[in-house]
Amino acid sequence: MKINKILIANRGEIALRIIRACKALGIKSVAVYSTADKDSLHVKFADEKICIGSAQPAKSYRNPSAIIAAAELTKSDAIHPGYGFLSEDPKFAHIVEQHNIKFIGPSSKHIQDLGDKINSKNIMDQYGIKTIPGSTKLNNADEGFDFSKKIGFPVIIKASNGGGGKGIRIVHNPDDFHKLFQEVEREAAAVLGKGDIYVEKYIINPRHVEFQILSDGKKAVHLFERDCSLQRRRQKVWEEAPSTVLTKTIRDEYTAKLVRMIEGVGYEGVGTIECLFSDGELYFMEMNTRLQVEHTVTEEITGLDLVQEQIKVASGIPLTLEQKDIQLKGHAIQCRITSEDPDTFMPSPGLVTEHTPALGPYARIDTLLYTNYQIQPYYDSLISKLIAKGKTRQECLNNLEQALKEYIIKGPKHTIPLFQKLLSTKDVQDCNFHINWLEQWLELQTKL
Repeated sequence: MKINKILIANRGEIALRIIRACKALGIKSVAVYSTADKDSLHVKFADEKICIGSAQPAKSYRNPSAIIAAAELTKSDAIHPGYGFLSEDPKFAHIVEQHNIKFIGPSSKHIQDLGDKINSKNIMDQYGIKTIPGSTKLNNADEGFDFSKKIGFPVIIKASNGGGGKGIRIVHNPDDFHKLFQEVEREAAAVLGKGDIYVEKYIINPRHVEFQILSDGKKAVHLFERDCSLQRRRQKVWEEAPSTVLTKTIRDEYTAKLVRMIEGVGYEGVGTIECLFSDGELYFMEMNTRLQVEHTVTEEITGLDLVQEQIKVASGIPLTLEQKDIQLKGHAIQCRITSEDPDTFMPSPGLVTEHTPALGPYARIDTLLYTNYQIQPYYDSLISKLIAKGKTRQECLNNLEQALKEYIIKGPKHTIPLFQKLLSTKDVQDCNFHINWLEQWLELQTKL
C-alpha cells in the first residue's frame, strides 16, 4: 500500500527520529502529544499535531482509543509505534489492523508469538537455535521449585511478557525461591498485565549480544550485532556495535540460522534477537519485535536508515538489499543519557537552562532537549542518546571521550559524568565486562 501520512504514537527523541525519516521519504507526519508535551520538539517539527490526553501515559500514549481516534481524525494511513508504550502490544497492533490502518511493524500475530518469551523459545528450537535451559509455563511456585532443583541453582524467574528489567528475579539460594516467585507473579499481574511465569538456568556473568534483522515478510537480511552488556538493573546503559567477542565463524553460523527462522515464519519489519554469550556459545533469550533504542549504532556501522527501511517494508516495497551488500564499517558506541543523579540515580526532571550538543563528524545526538525545555516527570528518564563512531573501537572511544566533554546540559542532573568515569576504567577501555559488571563497579564506587 502507498503510505501518504504516518501518525507517530510516541514522543521525544524517537518521535523526532521518525519525523526525519518521513521527511526523507516525502511522507507527511502527525505528532500526537499529551498536555505535558505541548512544547516538545516532535510537536514543533511534525507536519500536523493532535493532543490525545493528559500527562499520565495511560490517558495518552498508552491509550489505544485516543491514538486510533487521532489517526482517523487526521486521515493517517499508518501508525508508527516507536519503542516503549504500545510498540509491542499485540492487542494494539490488532486494533490498528482492524481499522484498516497500517501498523509499521510485524503483524499482531508475530508480536504475540515472538514477543512472548515461552512461545519464542519454542519457535527457536524448531530452527536449531540454542536456547537457555528452562521450563514451560509454570502453574505454581512448587512446580517451578522442582524444575529449578533439576537444572540446578542459580535460576532466573521470568514473566513471559516482561522486559526492561520488569518481571525478573534471580534466585541464588533455594530458600528464597517461593518468595521471589510471588514477587514476579505480583509484578507480572500488576505491571505487565499477565501472570505467566517460567524459570531458566541463570548463566553467570555472560555478555549480552543481540542481532538486528530486517525482513519484508519473504526475504530477510541481518545487520550484524550489538553488545549491550553494560546494564544497571537489567536496563541497558551503553551499547556498541559490533561485538568484540564474536568470531566471524560464530557470527556467520548464528545469523544464517536467524535469517532462516525469520523467513520461515514470514516476519515483516525490523526485529532484534537478544542472546547471552558465554564460553563461546550464544543462547537465545528473547526477541524484541520493534525498533530498539540502540538501533543507532547499527545505522552507524552499516550506513542504513532503519526507520526508512521499516516504512518501505510497511509500504509493500520488496527488500532490494542483498546480504553481501551490507558491509560492516568501523565501530559505534551509544551512551543513554538520562535525567538522573549520576551517583544515586534519583530522577531529576526540571528546566534545561542550557543545551549545547557535541558537534563534529564523529558524534551524533538524538535528543528531545533544547534550551528552556522542561523535562517532564511522567515519562522515561532517557533524554538524549550520544553516539560516537570511529574506524576502530579505540578511535571510537577517543571520539566518544571528546564528544562527552563538548556536550553541555545544564539545569537538571544527568548521567554524562557517569560515562566519563566509565571511559577512564581499564575494563571498559579493554571491552572486558559482562552484564553484572556495571552494578558491581557502581557498588565499589560507593565504598571508595
